[in-house]
Amino acid sequence: MRPHFLKLQAQPQNSFSIRRDVLPYFKGVWHYHPELELHYVIKGEGIRLVGDKISNFSAGDLVLLGENLPHCWRCNEEYFSAYSKMNVEVVVLQFLPDCLGRYLLNLPEAYLLPKLFEKAKAGLSFTGNTRARVAEMMQQLVDLSGMDRLVTMVSILKELSESAECSEITLTKRKFYTSNEIDTNRFNNICNYTLTNFRREISLEEIAEVGNLSVTSFCRYFKLMTNQKYSDFLTQIRISHACRLLIDDKLSTDTICFESGFYNISNFYRHFKKVTELTPLVYKNKYMQGKPTGYDAFPAIRAAPPPAPLITQTR
Repeated sequence: MRPHFLKLQAQPQNSFSIRRDVLPYFKGVWHYHPELELHYVIKGEGIRLVGDKISNFSAGDLVLLGENLPHCWRCNEEYFSAYSKMNVEVVVLQFLPDCLGRYLLNLPEAYLLPKLFEKAKAGLSFTGNTRARVAEMMQQLVDLSGMDRLVTMVSILKELSESAECSEITLTKRKFYTSNEIDTNRFNNICNYTLTNFRREISLEEIAEVGNLSVTSFCRYFKLMTNQKYSDFLTQIRISHACRLLIDDKLSTDTICFESGFYNISNFYRHFKKVTELTPLVYKNKYMQGKPTGYDAFPAIRAAPPPAPLITQTR
């Protein structure tokens, strides 16, 4: 689906933007912008969509998004309750590639920066010591000014460009274009409805009505926009939720199956193995042992082009 272009508010007094947001929840539109974005989640959890990838996010999530790479963060449903006392907190750094000067990227000492910015077009997820050091510097940067601000920015870029503790988020580096308002609103409605109701059966007739289309037109439309069937997209959302519940380790696997919208145990196991390349038990055990599980990087939760836009407010 073609994402929504977002024009960020200009800050002529600064060469880049840094802010700390404390919000009831993330409820963002599927959007993109020419600025790179370094996104650090201090508090909160939910589903993250970047390019052609659906995954979970939680506190400590640190990603660098390249220029014009579509993205969206959406909190779990419990955040949207009228009685919820939960909130989310994030530090967001946004900058153009030449924000520190037109010639910086051509300096021999800065040869790693163009490579970092190129890799960021696929999205980069950082872990380990890199994540800890960069997260600390980002939080300090919020309150800095003058030369201290510039020095810390350079230090962050240095840390990211020299790090081997990162992995690409998306499969491909794609170019994206703006969509018309009707298509954007239609897919916002479809995805909102799916993310709210994925725990129960959603028929094609039901979701087609949400999109104000006939079933035949809806199937053609969804395939055209996302290059996948709606049933596959719905399964990806359900498996993402199941992975979060497995890691929480509060429910049995059978209960998680039904809580995630599957009504057949064998069907759940089959889809889980297909998407994560692991069984639920192996997935949970690997997480408990501190090994990579794919909690924030499911091998098979990918689509080309990327999933449709979400919601109606930036983040």
